[in-house]
Amino acid sequence: MPFLRFKGFPTAFLKQLAPPLVEEFAKLVRIPKEIVKIEQLDIQLITNTPRSVEILMFQRAQELHDAIASKVHRMLTDFGYENVHIFFVILSPSLYYKEGKPLSYSQARTV
Repeated sequence: MPFLRFKGFPTAFLKQLAPPLVEEFAKLVRIPKEIVKIEQLDIQLITNTPRSVEILMFQRAQELHDAIASKVHRMLTDFGYENVHIFFVILSPSLYYKEGKPLSYSQARTV
């Protein structure tokens, strides 16, 4: 946790992007890079939809969310991927369960 989920990107590209992205994300959020998860969504498009990055994480300061989105955008643009939608899905510690128990607020600040 957190999860960065990519839609519409080639697998080979994501494998190339993952190491530097995990490094940068972990630095920005000040969390261990081992807990940053990169996933590729396997979906079937029904209508024309843009590439996107969903970032599932606990609430942080707006400035940090802005910095994360800016960094992800910059990294994707450097590889020629423009017009990518980046959005956050904010998780609640009381609704995130490990071993059947909700996380406490203090636990959520470290993940």
